[in-house]
Amino acid sequence: MLQNISQKLSKPHLIAFWHIFLFIFSLIGVFVTLVLGVSFGAKDITFHTVWSAMFEYDSSLTEQQIIYELRLPRVIGAAIVGAAFAVAGALMQGVTRNPLADAGILGINAGAMFIVTLCFAVFPSISYSLLMFFSFIGAALSTLLIFLMGASVPGGLTPMRLTISGTVIAALLHSLSTGIAIYFDLSQDLAFWYAGGVAGVKWNHLKLLVPVILITIVWAISMGRPISLIMLGEEMAMNLGIKVNRIKLFSIIAAVILAGVSVSAVGSIGFIGLVIPHIARKLVGTDYRLIIPMSGLLGAILLMMADLGARIVNPPRELAIGILVAIVGVPFFLYVARKVGRDL
Repeated sequence: MLQNISQKLSKPHLIAFWHIFLFIFSLIGVFVTLVLGVSFGAKDITFHTVWSAMFEYDSSLTEQQIIYELRLPRVIGAAIVGAAFAVAGALMQGVTRNPLADAGILGINAGAMFIVTLCFAVFPSISYSLLMFFSFIGAALSTLLIFLMGASVPGGLTPMRLTISGTVIAALLHSLSTGIAIYFDLSQDLAFWYAGGVAGVKWNHLKLLVPVILITIVWAISMGRPISLIMLGEEMAMNLGIKVNRIKLFSIIAAVILAGVSVSAVGSIGFIGLVIPHIARKLVGTDYRLIIPMSGLLGAILLMMADLGARIVNPPRELAIGILVAIVGVPFFLYVARKVGRDL
C-alpha cells in the first residue's frame, strides 16, 4: 500500500508537500517565538497572565500593563521589522544577482540613518510619520548614489563593485551621522538608533509600520516569478516577456521602502537581509515566489529571538539587539564572501 502511494506521488508533489510543511512549521515558529518574547523578560510573568493581557486586557493590573503596553508592541515590531529587512535583502540579492547584497552592507540603512540624524538635529520634535517618510528618502538617495558610483567605473556595475560601493557610501554616511550627532549633542538620543533595538516601538508606531511593510511585502511576493527568471539570466527573462528594467526598479523601490521605514523604527540593524535569504533558498529552492515569503517568516523569527536574547542575557539591563544579530551575521558574511571569491 505504501509503495502504491509513493508511486502515485511524483517528485513535484513531494516537493510541494515539503514546501507546505516548511511554511506551516515556520508560521508555528513565528507564533511560538512571539509568545516566548512576550512571556520572558526582566520580570517573570506566567503564561496565563500573558494570555489574559492579549485577549482580556485589564489596565488596572500591572503585569498586564507590562505585557500589553511594553512587551507586545516591541515583539510585534521585531517580527514585522525582521520580515522587512529579510525581504529587502532577498529582493536586492535577486535583482542584482549578488549573494552579498543586504540593505545594511549596501549602505541603504546608512542613508536612512543619516537622514534620521539630520531630523533629530533640525526637527527634534518631528512626528513619527514624518520621520518614517524622511528615512525612506534617505534610503532612496543612498541607493541611487551607490548605483551611480558602482556604474561609473569601466566595466559597469558588477556584484562585487556594488558591494564595494555600498561599503564606501555606508562608511561615509556613518561618519557624517556621527559628526552631526557630536556637533548637535545628539549622542544620547541617537544611541538607540545606532545600536538598533525594538524597545522604543509603541502601538502608534505599529499603526503606520505594519500596513506599510505588509503591503510592500505582498508587492514583493507578486514580483517573485520575474525575479526568479532574472536570476536565470536577463536575456532569457527578456525573451520570456519580462520587462527586466521595470522589475529591477520596482524591486529596488520595494527594498528601499522596507529598509527605510524599518530603520526609522528600530535603527540600523544589519545582516538579517544577508543571512536569511540564503537560508530560505536552501530550504525552498530558487523560486522567489517561495523565497520572499519564507525570508519574511524566518526574518521575523530571527529578530524576535535576538530581542528575547538581548533582554534575558543580563536582566534588567538589555544588550543592543544589533550586537546579537551581528554575532550571527559577520561569520556568515565572511563565509559567503569567501565562497563568492572562489567562484569568481
